[in-house]
Amino acid sequence: MSFRAPVPEYEFLLKHIVGYGQVSATDRFSEAAEDMASAILTEAGKLCDEVMAPLQRGGDMEPARLENGVLRTSPGFADGWKAIAEGGWIGMSAPEEHGGMALPMALTTAVNEMMSGACLSLQLAPLMSQGQIEALAHHASDALKDLYMPKLISGEWAGTMNLTEAQAGSDVGALSSKAEPNGDGTYAVSGQKIFISWGDNDFCTNVCHLVLARLPDGVPGTKGISLFLVPKYLPDEDGNPGKANDLNVVSLEHKMGLHGSPTCVMQYDGATGWLVGREHGGLAAMFTMMNNARLGVGGQGIGVGEGAYQQALEYALERKQGRSESGTIVDHADVRRMLMTMKADLFAARAIMLSCAVAIDMQAATGEADWAARAAFLTPISKAFGTDTGISVADTGVQVHGGTGYIEESGAAQFFRDVRVTAIYEGTNGIQAMDLVARKMMDGGDMANRLIDEIEEQAERARTTHPNMAESVWQACETLREATEWLVAQDNMNDRFAGAVPYLRAFARVLGGHFHLTAAMADLGGPREKLARFYINRMLPEHVALLAHAQAGADGAYALTLEELAG
Repeated sequence: MSFRAPVPEYEFLLKHIVGYGQVSATDRFSEAAEDMASAILTEAGKLCDEVMAPLQRGGDMEPARLENGVLRTSPGFADGWKAIAEGGWIGMSAPEEHGGMALPMALTTAVNEMMSGACLSLQLAPLMSQGQIEALAHHASDALKDLYMPKLISGEWAGTMNLTEAQAGSDVGALSSKAEPNGDGTYAVSGQKIFISWGDNDFCTNVCHLVLARLPDGVPGTKGISLFLVPKYLPDEDGNPGKANDLNVVSLEHKMGLHGSPTCVMQYDGATGWLVGREHGGLAAMFTMMNNARLGVGGQGIGVGEGAYQQALEYALERKQGRSESGTIVDHADVRRMLMTMKADLFAARAIMLSCAVAIDMQAATGEADWAARAAFLTPISKAFGTDTGISVADTGVQVHGGTGYIEESGAAQFFRDVRVTAIYEGTNGIQAMDLVARKMMDGGDMANRLIDEIEEQAERARTTHPNMAESVWQACETLREATEWLVAQDNMNDRFAGAVPYLRAFARVLGGHFHLTAAMADLGGPREKLARFYINRMLPEHVALLAHAQAGADGAYALTLEELAG
């Protein structure tokens, strides 16, 4: 199977759907106009198609491995990293003063998604570095920025993030890693971290770890956590890798998927580190990178979904079975239903993700709080719906293949195995939903209602060309508004949490209807109008059941005792 980066889809979304013109109209991003954006996407597409996609199967069949304490990456991954680094793709949105391109997050998000569709195992590596670059740019001292950021941006060095411990997963405040002052401005960091994506590699001269640990006077919980930069090799006086630091990879996890991406258990034994940000402010500093990382993970789900869709479509066009006009299964009604559902959901998820990225760019360009609030609200939806969509599309891709999809040689199962973790890492999708109905509703539902207002205004404009679809989207908004009001009125947070996942999905369904309707208006009589009709008529109605679930409260979830659950 040959992967084709969905460059035309992104060009359409940027031009007609998500308001990218607002971004390129700002002084900060004025050089990233539509023609420049298309050129960037086209070049990134070539990298995805010609360099990264051929590594996809090999990374699964010949995983990263640990030999006598030395990490060996999958064949071809070193050359793939080199191509990514030399193309400048790691530092797309990084500051120019340290060697980055300072491009809009919308373009970085699009490129990262296309890379994920080509080879997610490898794409994880530059995503980790991008997150570290962002954290350092916002919180590190000038000395640390000057030394580390140019090398991270160039790809000479790579970055990781170390949060999780065996007893501290989603509850980061339970971590036990410690940092002791050395008296010279450095710290001795000790502890063990698990689930560290790309914790080591054999193609960079240094690997730089951002590690959460607690200082001696750090209080229990999240408020006592600090963030440290701990390199594999200590830089010498010239800034080059010198003495090996006191850290090592203990083992690699044996995973369901993403075999080409080494997930490490890291051990720190008094390793030398430097404080990033203020003492006891580590979680806030880490969240600087995690928020955009969550958007990136949503893109990973969508990217893998795109790869799974392309392979399923190719198979359906070739597989002869039963009686049909073409002689292949693509003409069977249920196969068409599956393919249309896959394509429609990918469009919806991609539009939501890009809309979030545009809000991030507008906040960066204008400093306006409204854009920041919009980005914050859309982030958990982008992450959860993007990854849920990737999982469901990959699952459906196996189904389109039938029995062949269950055979590993087909490659269909790899998409499902690889993408499944995206709903778990960078904050589980349940946590994303809880964040949406709790922290993101601290404004009394103001941002939610403003988005609903915008969708209804667009539906009103669409009544002249698409009256039936416009009415469906408008009515869905009213149902969503009622559910939002109900949620805001609940003082018992457990009543909100019990329905958080269906509420988030319902919000995404309505946003998807909005973006599909906008696409129909921009493509009268074209394929996107036809796809919009399919989504709005057949998939949008799901919001009714979801919102009923969202407003059911918590009592039903606790109706069975623990003994009855086990009975």
